[in-house]
Amino acid sequence: MLSRCPYNCPMKAGDVIVYDSTLRDGEQMPGVAFSHDDKIEIATLLDDIGVPEIEAGFAAMSKGEMQTIRDISRLGLDAKILSLARAKPGDIDCAVEAEVDMVLVFLGTSDIHRRYKYSKEVTIETLEQYTIEAIERAKDHGVKIAFSCEDGTRTPPATLMRMYALVESLGVNRIGITDTLGCITPEGITALVKDVKSRFKTPVSVHLHNDFGLANANALAAVAAGADAVTTTVNGMGERCGNVPLEQFVAAMKFLYDYDMGIDTTKLTPLSRRVATLARYQCSVNHPITGDNAFSHESGIHVAAILNCPATYEYIEPEAVGNVRHLKMGKHTGSHILESKLKEMGREYTRSQLNVMLEEVKRLGEARGQVSDEDFCEIVDRVLGSKRD
Repeated sequence: MLSRCPYNCPMKAGDVIVYDSTLRDGEQMPGVAFSHDDKIEIATLLDDIGVPEIEAGFAAMSKGEMQTIRDISRLGLDAKILSLARAKPGDIDCAVEAEVDMVLVFLGTSDIHRRYKYSKEVTIETLEQYTIEAIERAKDHGVKIAFSCEDGTRTPPATLMRMYALVESLGVNRIGITDTLGCITPEGITALVKDVKSRFKTPVSVHLHNDFGLANANALAAVAAGADAVTTTVNGMGERCGNVPLEQFVAAMKFLYDYDMGIDTTKLTPLSRRVATLARYQCSVNHPITGDNAFSHESGIHVAAILNCPATYEYIEPEAVGNVRHLKMGKHTGSHILESKLKEMGREYTRSQLNVMLEEVKRLGEARGQVSDEDFCEIVDRVLGSKRD
């Protein structure tokens, strides 16, 4: 039995998609470098759960990167394959050579990027010329095109709208709003998406960073405001504090907003953990949805309720996202979990013996933070006598 929050309202949105950037922005997480085989495996896993678009990398970065993207493009996946490209004809050529379905063209448009990112300060007119040349080059090759203004949320609104008007007139397939520093608020992204949607007919995507911990909230706000596509990465990997976590965004859309994105949520936890393994880093145990503690309970009051009805302290079943429930023991443990485990073990006990075992569990929990099943078996054998005796 599940009890839903009565204040949540279904998401009123069109056909919203995710395009996952684990293989590009995710790999830009400091210390991460996927091998060719890693990328093939991750792309296959993303396709298997139903991700409709995969940003496979930045083709112009190296010949090896281009070859890997080409190999992914040739896997015959259901997902469309995308490559990032600067607004440079050479970058477009590399993406096309990688045989992608869409090129994600970008260039920095904020005042600080125009002044300090390029070899010399550039004018808006120069940016427009770069953009025209890149988009025309992509059109000549017949690939779909998305265009984004890097650092868009710090770009003066007049400049931003001017660039979007230009690329819509050139026939791009998607306009991208990029929060490069994760500095926009949910209210801000709502206003910006609504403004862009009111001015232009081209579908709008959002690429959001998590520097203030707002990436997922901003993604949900953007979709509610009319965004058509959202960039995600598995586990929220990416530059600095990362991006919108695929598993959190998809689960929130499905279980909080009643919007099924066509992604198999039962495979989210295995995907999350496999990508973390390939990236050689450890996800936080408190990582929402897929973390080890996402469905773990220790407090005696919580465990007692969970044993009667899991929905008391779980909004969804762990199986819905491929996770599992853990009833853990430690300093906060109550007698209910001990009784449950002793029943599983087939051990008989008196109330006084139960109290002794409970005190030992709490004492060990205070010393170690957690009591393992092996620790508990030792306590049981010590208090009740070994079952083998």
